[in-house]
Amino acid sequence: MIPEELRRHRLTIDLIPDALRLSEEPGWNQVAADWCWMIEHGDSFGFSTSDGQLVASGLTVRFNGTFAWISMILVTEAYRRRGLATRLMQSCIEVLHQQNLVPALDASPEGRQVYLPLGFRDVYRTTRLFAPQPPTINAPSPAKVAIAPMGETSLQSILTYDRAVSGTDRSELLRHLFGRCKGAAAIACREGRICGFVLARDGRRCAQIGPLAADDPETALVLLQRALAAIDGPVCLDVGDHHLQMRAWLDANGFIPVTPFIRMIEGRAEPFDDPRRVYVIAGPELG
Repeated sequence: MIPEELRRHRLTIDLIPDALRLSEEPGWNQVAADWCWMIEHGDSFGFSTSDGQLVASGLTVRFNGTFAWISMILVTEAYRRRGLATRLMQSCIEVLHQQNLVPALDASPEGRQVYLPLGFRDVYRTTRLFAPQPPTINAPSPAKVAIAPMGETSLQSILTYDRAVSGTDRSELLRHLFGRCKGAAAIACREGRICGFVLARDGRRCAQIGPLAADDPETALVLLQRALAAIDGPVCLDVGDHHLQMRAWLDANGFIPVTPFIRMIEGRAEPFDDPRRVYVIAGPELG
């Protein structure tokens, strides 16, 4: 039962400092820019005490397509197991249904047990890997593949490529991520045609690579190494478990598995995106 002293409300930009405290408590990696972007691009809900302390959050992140993401379902330790997370999930699902959007999310193994009874089905799995310092190995590019820094002119072509990979229009998200860590942003082309890209962003605990999409494992690995070379310090990324070649390289180069995630969609076991080309997701909070 929801405690009577709590007030349910919408999250607004002025609550970002409180929201950061929520995500810092379990050790998540978000910074203020993440919370700001998500609040501005979806519907955000929270519970606060009578004195204004934010104790729980739940967000949706909208793209320009048929589905949207449920994100940042957080409850501070003192208020867990009182139904807040379930109520926030219901609020997110309800608002997405009203907008004729299919809810999707990346769940922890514990969260998966909550989402299965709500009609969510497994799609595929990823694992977060972490390294205190990126390796400095640089492999040669595959034949006829050119790797170059991503610029404003190439960004538009990336947006078109990503629609086919992600199954939706993520233009606003990718533009946002491009501005976060430009040194790590790179594009791969084969005979004048885009065959992959990588983006990254700053984080509270470490830099985070993603999304990374590519037509083949060799191009994906070179893009990953290009991004890692631009990062000094700890780094994490969420890699599809089905990409065995990339996972083997990461394991061999000092990356440590931290957290598994299960991509889930309400009422659907088939992904909207193309797992064959999605090597690293943007993050469980961004899809």
